[in-house]
Amino acid sequence: MTSHTLRNVVIVGGGTAGWMTAAALAKFLPPQQYHIQLVESDAIGTVGVGEATVPHIRFFNQVLGIDENDFMQKTNATYKLGIEFSHWGKRGDRYIHPFGIYGQARNDISFHHYWLKLQQSGDPHPIGDYSVGVVAAYAEKFAYPHRDAHSLFSKYSYAFHLDASLYASFLRDYSTTRGVTRVEGKIIRVEQHPDSGFIRAVELDSGAQLAGDLFIDCSGFRGLLISDTLKTDFEEWSHWLPCDRAIAVPSSKTSEPLPYTKAIACTAGWQWRIPLQNRTGNGQVYSSHHISDDEVAHNLLHNLDGEPLANLHYLRFKAGRRVQSWNKNCVAIGLSSGFLEPLESTSIYLIQIAIMTLVECFPDAAMEETNRHEFNRTMANEYERIRDFLILHYHATQRDDSAFWNDCRTMNIPESLHYKIQLFREQGHVERYKQGMFLEPSWVAVYMGQGIIPTTYHPAVNALDIQHLRDYFHSLRNTIATGVNAMPSHTNSIQRYCNNPHSETTWPPAAMSLYGVFS
Repeated sequence: MTSHTLRNVVIVGGGTAGWMTAAALAKFLPPQQYHIQLVESDAIGTVGVGEATVPHIRFFNQVLGIDENDFMQKTNATYKLGIEFSHWGKRGDRYIHPFGIYGQARNDISFHHYWLKLQQSGDPHPIGDYSVGVVAAYAEKFAYPHRDAHSLFSKYSYAFHLDASLYASFLRDYSTTRGVTRVEGKIIRVEQHPDSGFIRAVELDSGAQLAGDLFIDCSGFRGLLISDTLKTDFEEWSHWLPCDRAIAVPSSKTSEPLPYTKAIACTAGWQWRIPLQNRTGNGQVYSSHHISDDEVAHNLLHNLDGEPLANLHYLRFKAGRRVQSWNKNCVAIGLSSGFLEPLESTSIYLIQIAIMTLVECFPDAAMEETNRHEFNRTMANEYERIRDFLILHYHATQRDDSAFWNDCRTMNIPESLHYKIQLFREQGHVERYKQGMFLEPSWVAVYMGQGIIPTTYHPAVNALDIQHLRDYFHSLRNTIATGVNAMPSHTNSIQRYCNNPHSETTWPPAAMSLYGVFS
């Protein structure tokens, strides 16, 4: 690299990853100092395997200054309180992984320890009865979290189901009005420095060249820069996450949208249902080693709630991540950086965390190694923790009705996940960390929902009289039920807010932190 100040940033690829990146850089980088260009081709389609998000997207939209109701209206969005998992632990089971806590901790002891004591005494109520998000989701209700941080009704969060293509278009308008230059064209050649290997420019099919100091690869699975050009290694995780294909199709709306995503376990994978205002997003993720494309396509179409609105869209992928998401002067964001199936709606989150980490570690022309190292360390940590959480869904099962589930149940798992499971099974403890997407309540939801029940609970819980505990839990259930009953329906909330842009919304404290939304 030369010694001049970094000025030219070239984003290769549009879609959700490209335009989220462009929007954030346009917001945080002074326009008088940086020139941001995004190159994409209308002839190249974008990949969107899911349209469900997690609460962190609210933080992203908020820091960009985006009005939530306007965003919902322009992306056909609905509210999301969590994800329902059906038939994962065993056939017939279902549970919701909510965005929020269960009950409230007492004396610094997590709520689930008290619940375990009651369960062992014969109490029949599932832990979901003590989650505002779970009770509201099943009641098809929605209200913004309470402003009072001490209220139980401030202890849940929410995200969105949205049309990812419309979200990309929404951010494209946001970015271009703030100085980002969109360039139409296909890249046919990449020019590198002969000594350092740093990328100098990309050449388009029109003959134009885009020179840059920093290149951001948002080109999807292909990884035009990070893979094709820089030959960055890919760490594959298919031995732990065997699903390698997906089929997606939208269907017509047949009922009012639910305030939660559905993830329905099937013979050799799982099916998603994502309710938007105007349609339903459907798809099936599966292992091609255990079932044929034709059988999946037949099953998917047979299980649609409404009429298909488009042809089936087939995707092939492999789970894993780039060993270096930032290599030389190229940063990979989105599918070019890695892929983890959308079981927990993590795709947009991984884009977001990459963008925000890049902003924090933004380089000058020298491209210091410390910036690259910190970015790569952060992204590796994020991918690996999400990887373990996804593997847990497959491994924590009693299903033995297919070769796929037998393989998942009996496979060797990462030592990091084995430790987490043993810690919870034997002590009821969840491994704690400050940075990472899924915190204690999320792990508890899946552990409990799929049959990993601790053999004991914190001994200090025994200081409470059992009848006192029963009375407290009874009161807690009544408080949640009464509060949820007073909430408007999910449909009424959508009509009230997203059809009235600029009307007041409540931003609870959790929305202001990239981490901790699930805490």
